Amino acid sequence: MKGMVFAAGLGTRLYPLTASCPKALVDVCGTPMLARVIRKLISAGVDDLVVNVHHFPDMIIDYLAKNDNFGVRIRVSDERDLLLDTGGGLQKAASLFGYEGPVVVHNADIFTDFDLRPMIESHMRSDDDATLLVSGRKTSRYLLFDSESRMRGWVNRSTGEVRPCGVTEDALAHKAFGGVHVVSGRLLRKLAENAGNVPYSITPFYIDRCNELKISAYEPSGSYAWFDIGKPETLESCRRYVSEGDIS
Repeated sequence: MKGMVFAAGLGTRLYPLTASCPKALVDVCGTPMLARVIRKLISAGVDDLVVNVHHFPDMIIDYLAKNDNFGVRIRVSDERDLLLDTGGGLQKAASLFGYEGPVVVHNADIFTDFDLRPMIESHMRSDDDATLLVSGRKTSRYLLFDSESRMRGWVNRSTGEVRPCGVTEDALAHKAFGGVHVVSGRLLRKLAENAGNVPYSITPFYIDRCNELKISAYEPSGSYAWFDIGKPETLESCRRYVSEGDIS
């Protein structure tokens, strides 16, 4: 099983922590987030990983080497010359996967404790081009899904903007994207149609292609923890959760 960890971000919201350390190596109760995400992916059956790098790239490369790549195949997608964002980063990494899926994609700054395996199995049973972790948490921007959990658009509640043009948000479920997705080889090949080495986010790509591609929502059964550790307050909340729960 293939996987990708987005570890190239600048982590500007965590400054000054990220003035001397990449966001992916920020510590959560003694363990860098990168290690937590990699081990989560491995526990779900991922054994062929790509990690992208940009901010303090050598620190991440050295960390992987010192940990013997956690016992699996890990390749580095080097973005030190240009940070490509999530869409451009996945597009560049796709060549390392040979444009074959499925690939489990996980942000290095997202802590979750739900079991990834049912999500992967759900994707593999379907003909989805992408399966996205979503939830009902409050945010200013929502992905929009129909009654069959297929993505139909996006809305920015702060500005009132709805995309694509013509979508009626009232008839659709509003869900927040959780930074974990499983993508097919077909989607990777669609990404390759874009101009190479151009920074862009994966979310607008999903929005623009949601009527062409089959992009579906996945919500884990039962409760689970979810933290974006990219902000000081949520990083501290995550640390408290891990400490109080005695999570290794």
